[in-house]
Amino acid sequence: MGIMDIFAQLESQRKPAGKPEWIIAGLGNPGLVYEKTRHNAGFIAMDFLAQKEQIQINRMKFKAYCGDVTLGEHRCLLLKPQTYMNNSGEAVAEAMQFYKIDISHLIVVFDDISLAPGKLRIRRKGSAGGHNGIKSIIELTGSENFSRIKLGVGQKPNKNMNLADWVLSKFSEQELEEMQKSAGNACEALKLIVDSQTDKAMNLYNA
Repeated sequence: MGIMDIFAQLESQRKPAGKPEWIIAGLGNPGLVYEKTRHNAGFIAMDFLAQKEQIQINRMKFKAYCGDVTLGEHRCLLLKPQTYMNNSGEAVAEAMQFYKIDISHLIVVFDDISLAPGKLRIRRKGSAGGHNGIKSIIELTGSENFSRIKLGVGQKPNKNMNLADWVLSKFSEQELEEMQKSAGNACEALKLIVDSQTDKAMNLYNA
């Protein structure tokens, strides 16, 4: 058996079998130009989780890069929608319909300009709050009743700056270090949420 065969075998052993119980979607924009930008905080968290759990999010399906992971005893489908932020709901709704996942078993991870980098906030449900990715998911699933983890990306440096310019701007190196901390906390929070311990996750990690 060659080294690539060994890696393939190990990868297959890490993949959970059967239908996923949860869908976890990290939001962002595809393409190198958007890497390390504030709007891609959800992608940063998904990449952190993939690295930590030693899995890949590289299978193209549902207009998203997908990966499979087991958190605790719960099988989860990880999504990085490739539709661009404003159409994130297309990928999420398609995956939910395919696997017949209830809205209560959807968790969305995304950026929040009201929180500083390194901070996060967990919510059981809520409105879009001006976030176009969340707006798309609500419109295409028909519900606001899904959990979300908001990752702080910092407020605009001045009120006259265009919001789109701000969220599409790159993190500084120091901010990226803070984002890694919040991504780590988000991963721990995800394990609690899928294990029906959302209150504990909120108490431990909410800013």
